[in-house]
Amino acid sequence: MFDNISGDKLKDAFKENKNVRFATIAVGGVVVLALGYFAYKAFIFNPAEQKSMEGGYVGLNYAAMDSTDLAIEELAPFVKKYDGKKGGEVAQFTLARQYMAKGEFAKALENLSDVDVEDTYVQIHAIGLQGDCYSEMKKWNDAVDMYIKASEMDINDYTTPMYLFKAALLTELKLEDPAAATVMYQEIKDNYLAFANQKTIERYVERAKNKKVK
Repeated sequence: MFDNISGDKLKDAFKENKNVRFATIAVGGVVVLALGYFAYKAFIFNPAEQKSMEGGYVGLNYAAMDSTDLAIEELAPFVKKYDGKKGGEVAQFTLARQYMAKGEFAKALENLSDVDVEDTYVQIHAIGLQGDCYSEMKKWNDAVDMYIKASEMDINDYTTPMYLFKAALLTELKLEDPAAATVMYQEIKDNYLAFANQKTIERYVERAKNKKVK
């Protein structure tokens, strides 16, 4: 569901926005947010959280190696034990991604909806991935709602156009509302030039504009 994002682009994002504080692990061609920042913060600034970070690394490592079943086996009880702790939230986000990889979108959605982290960008992706789950479950309206929520949570040149584009596609193709989709595509074209150029957004604008509702 995610577009491929190069390491250089992520590094640039980190430098340009102080809110970007997560590490990334590529799992199955999808960017998984490992939240290394929270591990650092827990160990250095909040020793009381240390136990919640220590036990999760085995499961995170399995996830990094695409060992989905082993990752779930390790992470599921860990999440239950440390729910609400930083390590538990890190693990829960990763656990949700493992369920998505197995096509178990209802379980993934349950975990993603419970993720509560301090990092704005990670929270945005937790919401956006809920949109992906709803989309896979063919719950188009719910998916669009989540994508729009993710796009509006923190306006920036990375997550805002990415999730707005997902919302526009579903609005056009699944909800069959080309007029509303045109507004979204046009917003990307007007305000997010780099993303618009990458996606050649003009062709989407013209397609939606010229589409007749059945």
